[in-house]
This record gives sequence, structure tokens and C-alpha cells, in this order.
Amino acid sequence: MVHVAHEMKRRGMTQPLLIGGATTSRMHTAVKIAPQYDNGVLHVLDASRSVTAVSTLLNKEQKSNFINNIDKEYSDLRTQFLNKKKDKSLISYEESTITKEYFDWKKYKPTTPAVQGVKVFKQFDLATIAKYIDWGPFFIAWELHGRFPAILQDEKVGTEATKLFNEANALLKKIIDEKWLTARGVIGFWQALSNGKDSVFLFDESGKEKTRLECLRQQNKKVEGQPNFSLADFIKPAPTPLQPKEIANHADYIGAFTVTIQGIEPHLQKFIDNHDDYNKIMLQVLADRLAEAFAELLHQRVRKEFWGYVKDEHLSNEELIKESYSGIRPAPGYPACPDHTEKYKLFDLLGGKQTTGITLTESLAMYPASSICGWYFAHPQSQYFGLGKIQKDQVTDYASRKNMQVEEVERWLRPVLEYDA
Repeated sequence: MVHVAHEMKRRGMTQPLLIGGATTSRMHTAVKIAPQYDNGVLHVLDASRSVTAVSTLLNKEQKSNFINNIDKEYSDLRTQFLNKKKDKSLISYEESTITKEYFDWKKYKPTTPAVQGVKVFKQFDLATIAKYIDWGPFFIAWELHGRFPAILQDEKVGTEATKLFNEANALLKKIIDEKWLTARGVIGFWQALSNGKDSVFLFDESGKEKTRLECLRQQNKKVEGQPNFSLADFIKPAPTPLQPKEIANHADYIGAFTVTIQGIEPHLQKFIDNHDDYNKIMLQVLADRLAEAFAELLHQRVRKEFWGYVKDEHLSNEELIKESYSGIRPAPGYPACPDHTEKYKLFDLLGGKQTTGITLTESLAMYPASSICGWYFAHPQSQYFGLGKIQKDQVTDYASRKNMQVEEVERWLRPVLEYDA
């Protein structure tokens, strides 16, 4: 979004820019996006409120004052942000690699995955996947907030939530019975070792290096005893020197996955042709829920069966939603690993579009839209974390490790940069 705003200014465009969606915020818009474009940048909380905003922007008498008021508001937000920023201390990248997480690797015995290489699941049973649906985000997508299933009894929104839930399940049954959609998943596992810092090396069964994952590390100053995390911390460091034939005796493991829900387009088009926006949105939301449920289902089977590092796990669906399991599945582009370009490596390992059924756009979004990808980490102390802001010393090192220009890395990592690129 920051890059788009910058390009709009470079091209001399004059249209106001509206920013919205679940991953956006007014503060991020004010601090990162608005300074890149001079002809009006406005954060809109949700699509319904964009109507009022656009109407005002189209009104010649109101537009100028409206944009000026927004500019002043965002300028104040930037000042607030900078004042808070002064209270947050960052450390050098070199220091952060020293204050990393340390495990007793001598006592750690990696579990060898039962599945070697890549395994593909074609047309996975939708009825089985549906049992793993987390309905909480479904209601959030419809602007109904509350915990499921308690929301169905809520005094204010319970009646509407129950009606929505029943209609969703009716459409879900139709989708399953008439096979509107198909689920495709791919998983893979490889021997892996870290370099003790922020690189993870993946090997094939012969000990030949397949690829190298590059991770980013927290640089915020923490109290003594609290580590600065990197995903590489959760992979066993390689002893040095290490010969290829010895890798199997020392290696840890890492996994990767993709899931996608295919076949939505003709059904969406029918709803569009019938001007049925309600069922169009319902279908899209259900497809997203099925993709998330498929990722949850596969991860459970990975832990118990395909990797098998916790074969005796017995968790309820509610416990799965709360992530009460051992191991994590972070995705490129998310808080612990915000660089989307590592997605190229993940898809190459799993066989690309031909195997996964997923196309990566030039901005590294996935198509079909109801698709998810990520890495599997099995270490019992692995955990999710947010990277936070990073400094140029780490960006420079990261660019060197990835053999990319610093400017290109900055473009992909702009939201997490502590400095103005």
C-alpha cells in the first residue's frame, strides 16, 4: 500500500486514495501511507463506511475541507506516534544475535517425519474439513462481534447471528453435497540446520543443500533474560565443520504446506448475475473458513501422523483454535516473517503451481484467494512472535544474505522499518 501511494505520486495522479480492510489501521495509514501521496489519503474502517467518504470526496464544495481536516488529523497522529517512538529503544543487529533464544540442543532429539519429501492431497473431503471450522472470524467478517457459540445467545446480536449461522450452514451443506468446491493440500518435510544466527539450510536425503531460508530477528531492547527471537532459533544449529554425509546424523527438520479451495468462480458469477451480493459474500467467507479449517486439520495430522512428533495428542476443536498444541506454522508475510519473497522458496520446495494449484501474483498474493501457506516448526518451545521494528543494519545484512538490493528489500519490508527508506 505504501508502494502504491508512492507510485501514484510519481505518476502525477490526483484521485484520493482510500485504505481499508482487516489488516489496515488509521495509525498505519497516517504514519506510513499518507506521507507518500499529496492528494488525499483516507483510512476507512470497513466497506459500508466508504459510501459516506466517497460521497463527500465527490462533492466539490466539501472535498477540499474534508481532505484538509483528514491531513491535519493524520499529522497529529504522526506526531503522537513519533513521541511514543522515542520511548522505544532498539539494539544493534549484532547485539540482537547475541541476545537470541538458546536451547539445550544436546538434549533435543528431533523426530524424523514419517513422510519424506512432498505429499499431495487432491479433492480432500470437504465434510471432514468443515468439522474444523472456526466460526469466530466468520461473524467478524459480517461485523458481528462476540465469542462463538455465545454470540448466538447475545442480547443485542444473538437473533441476527443465529439467522446468519443457520443460513451459512445451509449454504455450506449445499457446497458439500453438490461439490461446488474442491480442497487441495500439499505438505513437505526436509532435513534442516541453522547457522546459529538467522539462516536455515534445507537438505535433501543425500545431504545436498536444496535451499536456504533467511529469517529476521527482533531488535527491540528487552529486559534482561528475555530473548530477541528469530524463527531460525527453533532449528538446531549445525556443528562445524559439517560434511554432507554427516548431515543425517545431526539434522533437525522443517516442514512446509499449502492449502487451497478451488472452483468458486462459476458460483460467484451466478450470484453476481443475479445481483445476489449476500450469497456472493457468504460463499467467499465460507471458502476462506474452509481454507483455514483445512490448514488446521492438516497441521493436526502432521503433528500426529505425517511428522508424528506428538502422536498421542488429544485436543478438542476449541483447544485447536486456541493453538494449545506443540509446534507452530508461521506464514511468509505474517508478524514473525514479514518478507513475502521467502514464499518463492516455499512454493518451489512444494512443486510450484503444478503441485499446489496456487498462482503467486507479482505482489505475492495467492490465487485462488482462499489459499494459505506456511512453514512447520516442531520444536516444543517454538512460539509465535511479532518481529516489531528493525534497523538498517539488519536490513543490509538481510539483503546481502538474500543477494538482493537493499532498496528492493526495503520495499518489501517497509511496514517494519524503524527508519524512512
